[in-house]
Amino acid sequence: MPESKEPATLSGITWNHTRGFVPMVAAAQRLSELHPNVSITWEKRSLQDFADAPLDKLAEAYDLLVIDHPWAGFAARGGVLVPMDDLLPAEFLADQATNSVGPSHESYSFDRKQWALALDAATPVASWRPDLVERVPETVDDLHRLADKGIVIQPGIPQDTLMNFYMFVTALDGDGSTIAADPETLVPRASGRFAIEQMQALANRLPRDHFEWNPIAVYEQITRRDDFAYCPWAYGYSNYARPGYARKLLDFGDIVTFEGRPMRTTLGGTGLAVSSKTKHRDIAGDYARLIADPAWQSTQFVEAGGQPGHRSAWVDDRVNTITRGYFEATLPCLDRSYLRPRYDGSLSFQGRDGGGAIIRDHLMHGGEVDATLDKLDAKYRASRATQ
Repeated sequence: MPESKEPATLSGITWNHTRGFVPMVAAAQRLSELHPNVSITWEKRSLQDFADAPLDKLAEAYDLLVIDHPWAGFAARGGVLVPMDDLLPAEFLADQATNSVGPSHESYSFDRKQWALALDAATPVASWRPDLVERVPETVDDLHRLADKGIVIQPGIPQDTLMNFYMFVTALDGDGSTIAADPETLVPRASGRFAIEQMQALANRLPRDHFEWNPIAVYEQITRRDDFAYCPWAYGYSNYARPGYARKLLDFGDIVTFEGRPMRTTLGGTGLAVSSKTKHRDIAGDYARLIADPAWQSTQFVEAGGQPGHRSAWVDDRVNTITRGYFEATLPCLDRSYLRPRYDGSLSFQGRDGGGAIIRDHLMHGGEVDATLDKLDAKYRASRATQ
């Protein structure tokens, strides 16, 4: 971009973790060095607020937003974001699509517009303490046997519970095509029963505290303590594979199989979006282009603690050396990950008081599975009523 002659100050909002905050600041610093009249400041919010905070309110207060991809449907209807198609060259977006990690790029596309760049890619993957686990489980039955030893934990807050519910439904239907296919019923009843029964079988073997933990809390528990050693599925954080980041290093890899078939976890990651209220579209576009550029993603972004969204970084030898093979070990899980519903209203269903809370309550307190599924369907129908 040509050097700005007038001072321009932009603000951004991201989430509170090394992976989510430091890479955004590093790119902002570099842009200000290239263009001294430009300043971009970043603020951070909790991981739960990242999932729940209303996008329209954030877009009124910030120029740049790091968002979750189910906001794509709302963005397409509400006009709160500038489509990336209007900010960036077609060839740049084509490269992003070609080099997507799993369906990450597609996840921010809705109604033939690209509402964010997939600058960060993640899905639930397995992790373990190599100094404490001699043999990594390969099947769900292996996992249960390991959990019976008291060394297994997983995230159990509502959002992660819902994502695991989707994972087990895909274990039956193969690709998740039955999820939210019917506007009245979230999943076929047989699939819902199966998913809850499978989740209950594992939850009954885990410490009660796991219902209060998100993925970051799980990784901190495993690396700070020596009684937990294996997590079967949590949104991956390459930081915990990097020497010096935590007390103990974690190894990461693919998740267990079910009846001989690889299971599909539910895609996460984050995207960079631009508010339609910004007065500096050109600068916002240039920032987006810098931070999503493959050269930046494979070098500065990773070195700042980021987890890139461009495929070239995931297969880069140097990047995998820095992270002790995290990216090459987990890429198969990303490539087959399930792209969750993104209809306008889907965020209310996956929020802290949404469908995951209903399932979590059942796992914690018991009850009739069909009654729980009835509540889940009612919550789902209410979320679709906004369309």
